[in-house]
Amino acid sequence: MRRALVALFVMLATALGLLAAPQQAIAANRDVLRPDNSGTCEWDAAGYWVQRCDVWSEATGRNIPVQIVAATNGGNAGLYMLDGLRATEQSNAWLVDVNAAQIYEDSNITLVMPVGGASSFYADWEAPATYDFNNPVVYKWETFLTSELPAYLEQNFGVSRSNNSILGLSMGGTAAMNLAAKHPDQFRQVMSFSGYLATTLPGSQTAFRAALLDGGMYNLNAMYGPLLSPRRFENDPFLNMDGLRNSDVYISAGAAVPGPQDADYLPEHVASGVALESYANFITRLWGLKARASGINFTEVYTPTGIHNWEQFGSQLEETKGRVLDVMGAW
Repeated sequence: MRRALVALFVMLATALGLLAAPQQAIAANRDVLRPDNSGTCEWDAAGYWVQRCDVWSEATGRNIPVQIVAATNGGNAGLYMLDGLRATEQSNAWLVDVNAAQIYEDSNITLVMPVGGASSFYADWEAPATYDFNNPVVYKWETFLTSELPAYLEQNFGVSRSNNSILGLSMGGTAAMNLAAKHPDQFRQVMSFSGYLATTLPGSQTAFRAALLDGGMYNLNAMYGPLLSPRRFENDPFLNMDGLRNSDVYISAGAAVPGPQDADYLPEHVASGVALESYANFITRLWGLKARASGINFTEVYTPTGIHNWEQFGSQLEETKGRVLDVMGAW
């Protein structure tokens, strides 16, 4: 009898151990540095399990750094987070001006934050992006984000190619809406925070040309070609919104009125923030009017205060966290 009880205890302990092992492995999903094109990813200074990974882009002929936070429990959902016009090569601003990794600290979704792409609108450009032809800047962001990066994420982080959300601020909001509309098989959800959602309206191209010159002497004509190029219209969120009919869509903008949260900004920064947010608010509302008339389901939020700055963008990131996790099944 004693031997039988001991044997039964051993069997139960073994069974429990086999059941516990996968759970422990899943719980440690964020603790493992994944392989990348330089060998292995590195821990990023942002903390909160952010890995900096070099992902090879055949389209651009170089490694593109991506800051990634693995899903807490091994979930297969991904959240792509796009930067603004003045994106740097050091870090995605979602980890500098707002710590997105901290906000999503206990979430079962993989955060995907590409680094770089200043003034790119995350597009595939037709020619080198700047006027410095001795040091050409090759932008093939759409190819990277919708083809090359998903393959890497699937293999190394378990992210599904068809279970993704995408968001962006300002320039990144414009790009997020474009990419989601053109690749609905990849992105089930899209969010634009103060994005510019109509890019070919009269005067828009002139405004974008000035913005790209100010953002680093980037050549707007190198993006989609001549002014009347069909590609300009194919990449206008105002014109390609039909691709979002089966997506969860959220758009927002501030009222272009400074609030208490903006008290510490310099007057000149407040002035530029008001001007930029005024246009973002107008163009976002215009997009909403057409989308509603077209029968597209979406949510629009216009905050009573807020200018074009990280107080506005960060508050929207926190506001939409629950929505992202609900839609993507990533709690």
